[in-house]
Amino acid sequence: MKNNNKVSGDARYCSALILRIMGFVWGAVGFCLMTGCESFIEVGLPASQLTATAVFEDKATANAAMVDIYSKIRDNGLLTGSLSGLSSQLGLYADELTLYGGEVNFYNNALLPSGSEVGELWNSSYNSIYAANAVIAGVEKSTSLATADRDQLKGEALFVRALLHFYLMNCFGAIPYVRTTDYEQNRVVHRMPENEVLALIKGDLEQAIAVLPEEYVSAERVRPNKWTAEALLARVNLYAEAWDEASNAASAVLNQTGLYVLEADLDKVFLKESTTTIWQLMPSIPGDNTKEAETFSFVSGPPPLSALSNTLMEAFSPDDQRKEHWTTAVTDGTDIWYHASKYKAVANTGSSVEYSIVFRLAEQYLIRAEARAHQGDLIGAKEDLNIIRHTAGLADTDATTAAAIIDAVIAERRLELFTEFGHRFFDLKRTGRLDAVLSPLKAGWNSTDRNFPIPESELLLNPNLEPQNDGY
Repeated sequence: MKNNNKVSGDARYCSALILRIMGFVWGAVGFCLMTGCESFIEVGLPASQLTATAVFEDKATANAAMVDIYSKIRDNGLLTGSLSGLSSQLGLYADELTLYGGEVNFYNNALLPSGSEVGELWNSSYNSIYAANAVIAGVEKSTSLATADRDQLKGEALFVRALLHFYLMNCFGAIPYVRTTDYEQNRVVHRMPENEVLALIKGDLEQAIAVLPEEYVSAERVRPNKWTAEALLARVNLYAEAWDEASNAASAVLNQTGLYVLEADLDKVFLKESTTTIWQLMPSIPGDNTKEAETFSFVSGPPPLSALSNTLMEAFSPDDQRKEHWTTAVTDGTDIWYHASKYKAVANTGSSVEYSIVFRLAEQYLIRAEARAHQGDLIGAKEDLNIIRHTAGLADTDATTAAAIIDAVIAERRLELFTEFGHRFFDLKRTGRLDAVLSPLKAGWNSTDRNFPIPESELLLNPNLEPQNDGY
């Protein structure tokens, strides 16, 4: 890896160079990453403090440690791991996707505490959190890293720690917030109420914002900058119903017009060079593209895995250009199915053309629209909502009251953010609409399905994680 602040497209997340570096110098700090331990509380005391310290005395190896975390999030983590991660799993769990093969427990809302699905999501996330904590501790103790490099790495690790706890909380409810690599502390962690978790997430993000640079240190927006942390903070504040703070954080991102510009062409939104992208995950192999395209695309029916649900497709108005550009119809001459085609490159293209976009500009407009409506700024809320509607070829909203505008924003989020990291499920959950929307559609839906079960293996290892979530 180069010793400057730029990470080229050729410096792939999981390159042989990084693996060699990590294999030789990560040592006990990366034990959980490199051995795939079963549980985050099983990470033992470091075997060699000298080896762990040495990682963060060199810029190249310190960067490799951080980059390796992104590779784990991309390949095995909660976001884009198995079958494109939450984009598929929560699409099935809610009302975005109809199942035709695989992922039965998510589709039937029949997750079990003993099931591998929840265990993998839980453990992969906490393993990456452990690694982020190791980076934070390592750079804080470093005596040779330049201040700018130390700040960059610490800010990235704080952002990752906040991001993963945010998704864990929204899937599992009350969770432990793990901020150390200390084995003795981690083996007895306890679950915290969601409001306490949110406060810790916000604290991490505020620290990250204070030290991350405004410009990207990576060529293709694959390393988070200050505005990436602001984008997550805007979302966190929205979920916490801190309307003023949500609006301000979203505005901080939207004001960066030199970096972020809405694409007029919908077919360019999900290209790796898109000007709407705030942060994205790079494929591991040169020329590969996204797991989303591999998972959602099909060329003949019936679909091998899933298709967009009829209720989602019926929500698009005839003149909504997102239906034309972001969904694709497949027919066998009798039946017709639709798949998400935001990402269009399924095969290796020699040079990658699409990366998995985790944060993009449209969400920030919708966050601010919803927050403004709650604050009583109906003109500003409608302006933000209409910006997104116009990019889809739609006329201005006809909503006039605060309640109607909020409903219109939630409806717009459904059409703008479908099959993107569980936005639909989380929106229904945070606005109290889960039962009303999903009960008529899903025979297996129960109110207690709002939270996943805590993995049974974790409860056995650490009784402090009791009690199990309701319904399991």
